[in-house]
Amino acid sequence: MRLVGILARTSDSSTAAYPPSPSPACSVPVDLGNGVTLDYYEKRDEPIQSQHYTFLVPDEQFDAVITRLEVAGVTYYADPGHTEPGQTNRLFGGRGAYFDDPDGHNVEVTTRSYVRP
Repeated sequence: MRLVGILARTSDSSTAAYPPSPSPACSVPVDLGNGVTLDYYEKRDEPIQSQHYTFLVPDEQFDAVITRLEVAGVTYYADPGHTEPGQTNRLFGGRGAYFDDPDGHNVEVTTRSYVRP
């Protein structure tokens, strides 16, 4: 995957946690630095359907991701239902956490891919 389009009420609030990228007129791109770009498209006049986005991060960067969430005042959870605030999980032999972006999308960071049969 090289591009993911994400709907947001305002692209400014949704992309504030990411480093700035050059912006075309129709969206605000966020370059993840691994060949993948998130393009935020504003949708101000209608409700936004919440989506679940998962990002695989290297083990050695996981603590930095959690620190960045803490510094930004973002509550993270060990579970997708958001019942274990301030905790991470150890699913699939790795570490993971969930948090909401400003538009209610459930974002997951994990150090291991899901085990599939």
